[in-house]
Amino acid sequence: MFTLRNKIILLILLLFFTVHLPAIANTINELESNIQERNSEIRELEEEISELGGQIDLVGAEAKTLENALKQLNLTDRKLTTDTRLTRQKITGTGLAIEELALGIIDKEQQIQIGGAALAQSIRNIHELESRSFIEIIFSQDGFSGFWNSVQGLQQFQGEVNERVHSLQALKREFEGSKKASEREQKNLIAYNVRLGDQQEIVKQNKDVKNILLKETKNKESNYKELLNERLARREALEQELRDFEAQLRVEIDPKSLPRPGEGVLRWPIDSVKVTQYFGNTPFASKNPQVYNGAGHNGIDLRAAPGTVIKNAANGVVVDTGNTDTVHGCYSYGKWVLIRHYNGLATLYAHLSLIRATPGQEVSTGDIIGYSGNTGYSTGPHLHLGVYAANAVRVVKLGDIKEITNCGAAHIPVSPPNGYLNPLSYF
Repeated sequence: MFTLRNKIILLILLLFFTVHLPAIANTINELESNIQERNSEIRELEEEISELGGQIDLVGAEAKTLENALKQLNLTDRKLTTDTRLTRQKITGTGLAIEELALGIIDKEQQIQIGGAALAQSIRNIHELESRSFIEIIFSQDGFSGFWNSVQGLQQFQGEVNERVHSLQALKREFEGSKKASEREQKNLIAYNVRLGDQQEIVKQNKDVKNILLKETKNKESNYKELLNERLARREALEQELRDFEAQLRVEIDPKSLPRPGEGVLRWPIDSVKVTQYFGNTPFASKNPQVYNGAGHNGIDLRAAPGTVIKNAANGVVVDTGNTDTVHGCYSYGKWVLIRHYNGLATLYAHLSLIRATPGQEVSTGDIIGYSGNTGYSTGPHLHLGVYAANAVRVVKLGDIKEITNCGAAHIPVSPPNGYLNPLSYF
């Protein structure tokens, strides 16, 4: 039969010598080792992707020859394929992280249960001792000396119980943190699987572009030059048609409806920002950079290797999406997304390889809306980024504004000249 003193000793052992299950601890260590190995492989792949992106840029800056065009497509294929390898590694690494968190959650649950049970029993025994009379304790099995030992042990134990309460509270917070981390990783896993599917589609598209180019040029440099000249002529004709149409448009823009120019009004759509072509400039635009008269380049171009994730610049709603490449002989924005933001601005993302947004969809800042590419009339992979006064831009079918045009069935965003804004005023 346990004496009170023995009970206290036993409870102290339960409280302070509870350990993690060895099997769980060993498994967690193995998973952590695997995760570190995956992270190392991920860093190597990211370096390889960065290097390939630089090579693509270098080839793009060289003479526009069929040889260089094919070289750029081959490099793009390598880069896109490496993208898929990277995403697969992230999927595997995220799966390992989820498994590690799950084991950690089980371990913490067991610690909380064991520690909680011991703590509850301790409190019951403290209550038992405190409820006994002095005479009962004196004439108990331990006698008078046992009483003093029990009292001293009880006082010490009460302090240790308080410490254990704080320890269990901290363990509970860790448990909740691990659960939230696991939920985040589950969402990441879903996103990575979606991205892998997107990347595989982009790889296929790039191969199709190469095959079409070889078919159209019959692998002859002279045919490639003719193709470039034809595309340029059609592009210039479309630009003139649009300028003539937009010059006739009228809209009143209340300056108060626009956010004040400043850094951070909009979020950059890519993580590594390099402007390769700026917004067209005039004396008026220099004096009022947030409002532009429509001449020259109507947005900015950002360096973006094919397959780069494109993110939404601010909370808003997708107005429309389109692809001018579906109309033969129409050389314009290629695949594009137009978003109207709640701050009075609208943004256009063009020359995409893949669109991940749908008209009417509500999008938050940083949401993935597509991937960069080289569609439409483009001299190399990049992102065209346009900013408008939201009430000035609309989407039209080009055949509705001009009866004879190369792009009659295509639809794109248009705006009066004063509706175009300098993107750099808001990033």
